Amino acid sequence: MREHISGQYDAELDELRAMVTEMGGLVERQLSAVCEGLATWNADPAEPVIALDKAVNRLEVRIDDACTHIIAKRQPTASDLRLVMSIVKAITDLERIGDETTRIAKMLETLCALPPLRDPLPELTEMMTRVQSMLADALNAFVRVDEARALDVITRDRSVDRAYQALVERLLGEMEAHPAQLRSYHNVIWCARSFERIGDHAKNVGEYIIYLARGQDVRHQGLGAPSDR
Repeated sequence: MREHISGQYDAELDELRAMVTEMGGLVERQLSAVCEGLATWNADPAEPVIALDKAVNRLEVRIDDACTHIIAKRQPTASDLRLVMSIVKAITDLERIGDETTRIAKMLETLCALPPLRDPLPELTEMMTRVQSMLADALNAFVRVDEARALDVITRDRSVDRAYQALVERLLGEMEAHPAQLRSYHNVIWCARSFERIGDHAKNVGEYIIYLARGQDVRHQGLGAPSDR
C-alpha cells in the first residue's frame, strides 16, 4: 500500500512538472512569434499569440489547482514542498510573460498599420534576442534544477535593462527630430517596456530555481556562488 501511495505521489509530481513544461513551451511560442513580427514588420503572428494566451491562462489554473491538491492531500515536506511552492510562483511569472506578449501583439497590429520606421533599432533587436534566450534557459534550468544556469539568467537581466534605457533615450531624440512618426516610436517604446518586463519575469524564475536548489530565498539579496549553500 505504501509503495502504491508513493507511486501515485511521484506521478502527481511528474504531472506537475509536465504541465509547467507545457506552459513554458506555449509562452516561448508567444514570445518567438511577436519577436518575428517586430523583426519583419508583420502583424500576421499577432492573432495566434492573442489566442494562445487563453491556453496559457487555463494551464495556470490547472497547475495551481494541482499544487493546492498536493499540499492539502500529500502534505509535502523539504524538497518536495520547495518544488510545489516554486511551481506556484513560477507559473505566475509565466502567465505574466504571456500577458506581455499579448500586449506586444496588440501593439504590433497598430505598428504595422503605420509606415515602417526608417532606421533599424539594434537595441530592440538585442532586447528580443536576450529575453528569448533568458526565457529558454530559465525553463531548461527549472526542469533540470540547474543552479548555475539559473544564476546566469539572473545576471543577464542587467543587459536587457541597459538595452531598454539606451533604446528609450535614442527614441526620445527621434521623436523630436521626426514628429510625424511619433505614434510609431511611442508604440516601439511600449513594446520595449514589455520586453524589459519579460526579462524581469525570467529573472524571477531563475530566483525560484535557486530557492528550489538551495532552500534559500535570494530575492533582493546577494546570490553567492553555486557552491555557497
